[in-house]
Amino acid sequence: MTKSASSTESEVQVGSMPLSLDKELLASKSAKVAALIQENSNADLYYLLHDIPADSETFDLVARFCHGCAVQMSTENIVPLICLSFYLGMDENHCNNNLLSKAVTFFEQTVLPSWNEIIKALRSSEKSLQQTMQIGLFDACLQAMIAKASDNPRHLGEPIVLTDKGDDRPNAKRRLFALDWQEDLTTLSLQLYEPIIYTMKQHEIPPTYISASIYRYAKKWIFHCNNGRETVSIYKRKSQRNVIETLEKLLPHGRELLPCTLLFEMLRCAINLEASSVCRNGFEIRIGKQLDQAKVKDLLILPQGYAKEVQYDIECTRRILKVFYSNYDSSDASGFITVAELMEEFLAEVACDMDLMIDSFISLAEMSMAAAIGAKRNSDGIYRVIDIYFEKHAYLTEKEKEQVCKVLDFRKMSPEACEHAAKNERLPVRAVVQVLFMAQLQMRETLARTAYDDDKSEKEEKEEDEVRMEMEKMSIKVKELEKDCREMKQEITNGCIRQRVNKGKVSLWSEMKRKFGCMTSMGDFHCPAKKKKEHPKCGIHHNS
Repeated sequence: MTKSASSTESEVQVGSMPLSLDKELLASKSAKVAALIQENSNADLYYLLHDIPADSETFDLVARFCHGCAVQMSTENIVPLICLSFYLGMDENHCNNNLLSKAVTFFEQTVLPSWNEIIKALRSSEKSLQQTMQIGLFDACLQAMIAKASDNPRHLGEPIVLTDKGDDRPNAKRRLFALDWQEDLTTLSLQLYEPIIYTMKQHEIPPTYISASIYRYAKKWIFHCNNGRETVSIYKRKSQRNVIETLEKLLPHGRELLPCTLLFEMLRCAINLEASSVCRNGFEIRIGKQLDQAKVKDLLILPQGYAKEVQYDIECTRRILKVFYSNYDSSDASGFITVAELMEEFLAEVACDMDLMIDSFISLAEMSMAAAIGAKRNSDGIYRVIDIYFEKHAYLTEKEKEQVCKVLDFRKMSPEACEHAAKNERLPVRAVVQVLFMAQLQMRETLARTAYDDDKSEKEEKEEDEVRMEMEKMSIKVKELEKDCREMKQEITNGCIRQRVNKGKVSLWSEMKRKFGCMTSMGDFHCPAKKKKEHPKCGIHHNS
């Protein structure tokens, strides 16, 4: 604005730039300025408006409006313009067709209907963020975004799917509609991003989309500008630490919301930035719940404050394993087997590290052995990695090798592994003796089991033959008795019992008495079959 000779001219300091304006023209549109002038007509606006919440470009738009010039409103300047006109009291109560109502109308008709325009408008509000929230502009933007995300959560970006190469690449659909998603939430400052994501979680926007947005935010604001080793300023490091801790709080809990590899990436970032233990534990818990999806390279975690010598964060790995076993509730044991194989592969990887200390290796081997036992696997994999460690660390003493071999359970080694170990010159003598002893026990058990099975088989066959013979004898006896009973019945029907005395033979009745234990004439007296029996047709009566 050019200076005029008017007596009502006043100078206002806006930011670092002084601006001249006609205070009576401003007072005609601004209730705040009008009140100041009414209180003191000689008031100097330079001091009264020193805390004005605007930059020179925004104040210039207000001055143009007061002078009756057209105001070019846009998505980028509308939020600061509303804030300034609200601060100055440029509403309909003070003057008809005032600037505030015109700006709000533009905001409602141009900004709120479009996701992209909302993001642009919010980015422009960074300098007046507090006032933006106080007068309700932020809430209006937030509610509009929630409604749009509820209808189409892809406004937050597509869920992350890793390619075979391990990177996140857009699919064909995302490339086709790339122009629609240019304005992304990840371009907003953390002060704006945090309440937006928090509110979206409260309104149950699908967590896969929220998780993907959170990861991309970390990738934009932390990963691409910090590889974990480059020197950064204290201020920047503190800012990045605040980002990763906030993102961990926002990240939904749930299995498979993010690939395990990306969770490990966020954990390593938290470790490198020395984030709080709560933040690191949060990532460890999420990783542990889906550890069966991890890869060997994911477990290569450097401890916090690592030195030049490469070591591995054993305690972190132990905590993650504990989370996995505590939360695995599937009846399918494939997850246990996968994690056991993962630990063996991880141990084989680190066993080749020349700088890996023996205590660290033993701790990792113990975890791997525990995983193998949980999956009911043999010890062959652990034996293999121990052999690799001995090969790469040939300087180990016999005592140190014996200490390492204490991890190994020789009883769970296969015969093939035992055979290899018995001839392995890298193993300590005591370990070789144990292997030979276990191999001998296994051989004895095998032979004893075979002999027992053979004896058991012969015995069972003999018993089966005896039972078969007894059944045949019983069958013959039953048939004989049935025949005798038929003949006896026939004789009783004829009215008398004839005694047939043949050469060298006894009568049928005598034979029956013999079978019932009544052989002699005295036996006839004691025979229960003859006591007080009367055969009516023959008139025979026996007294007891």
